[in-house]
Amino acid sequence: MTTYVVLLTGDERTWEDASPEERASMYARHDEFSRLLEERGHQVTGGAELAHSRTAKVVRKAAADGDAITVTDGPYLESVEQVGGFYVVESDDLDDLLEVCGVLASLEDGVEVRATVAHDA
Repeated sequence: MTTYVVLLTGDERTWEDASPEERASMYARHDEFSRLLEERGHQVTGGAELAHSRTAKVVRKAAADGDAITVTDGPYLESVEQVGGFYVVESDDLDDLLEVCGVLASLEDGVEVRATVAHDA
């Protein structure tokens, strides 16, 4: 099986501005996504909703001093669209996984699916 990361990107204000009913509807879509994955033989092995990007910290190597690091407030990119959550899914059928991701695509500005890279131990 290949391990994929399903990244959920969107405008964080959509969630912040959502009513309790709208949030419940969004969570129901995630429940449907998880149910479909299981029914179709995909296996969710991890995932989480992420805290707002305003809480992110960015660690970088300092430009002037090769050994020093700097820590700044995030996010790294100045953008309305941020990663708001992710799933880790094991699957043998990428095409079907992408089809199931369509359940979430209507909630988010985009759903990005990437295979992980396996390294020899």
